[in-house]
Amino acid sequence: MGQQSRETRRQNVAMRSMSKEAKQLTRLIAGYRSSLLDLDQQRRRTKLSDAEIGMLDERRNNLHVTIATLEDRLSAVQGLIHLGRPHLIRVH
Repeated sequence: MGQQSRETRRQNVAMRSMSKEAKQLTRLIAGYRSSLLDLDQQRRRTKLSDAEIGMLDERRNNLHVTIATLEDRLSAVQGLIHLGRPHLIRVH
């Protein structure tokens, strides 16, 4: 197998891997957004103590940070896919 065909194969494997990662990130973000909505509903429906409200607010803030981080990663992965420059994983 020539150098060019090995590189093409490596690019194809990387593209499939990154496409799979993008799908996984999308599902994960959707799940966290659903959890965020559940927290909001729980906070509105239930009579809670100040400590419980504080705990839910902390969980909500943590989810927001996690979602933002995952969206940044998803954006980077999608950008590389659209540019046709998948990240090549080098295994030694």
